[in-house]
Amino acid sequence: MTVRMRDFDDLSEAERREAARILMAALAHVPSAWHDDVSATAEVNTFVTNPKRFALGAFDGDELRGWVGAIRHSEFTWELHPLAVDPPYQRQGWGTRLVRALEHEARAAGVATIWLGTDDDFGGTNIFGRDLYPDVLGALARLAETQGHPFRFYERVGFSVVGVLPDANGFGKHDILMAKRVVGPS
Repeated sequence: MTVRMRDFDDLSEAERREAARILMAALAHVPSAWHDDVSATAEVNTFVTNPKRFALGAFDGDELRGWVGAIRHSEFTWELHPLAVDPPYQRQGWGTRLVRALEHEARAAGVATIWLGTDDDFGGTNIFGRDLYPDVLGALARLAETQGHPFRFYERVGFSVVGVLPDANGFGKHDILMAKRVVGPS
């Protein structure tokens, strides 16, 4: 296996179409994700046309296995959005490689923190479907995975749960906020 990371600016049109296919396949279980070629292709293209966004693709030889995007929110913070690994290659280290590559880019740019929102609009945690008010932080303190929610993956690669945006995708469909420091205090 020859693993290479490539910037989306360097991808061919066919490779970007493959990135859109992977985006749809990887997030097929998420109701709020991209479920058609038009919206997935439009999302992929934002990482080439929008200067506040960039993405890296992970290749095994000439085959794209997954990709990670970033949105530059400030000089010191980036949002990881999205992380998509082709389903046949999940749980083989591709997601970890992509997160590490993004962290490397962030450190090189002087970014202190990478954050992300990992939606639970499909029932992957014990807070799905619940009214979190008035004790939002109390409910979050008891957060647990129930059906393969990705927040556990992000914890394994060093992210911490830092909050929750209740009802972000409708009642009981919350966005779990996570962050990781990638540059220490100076």
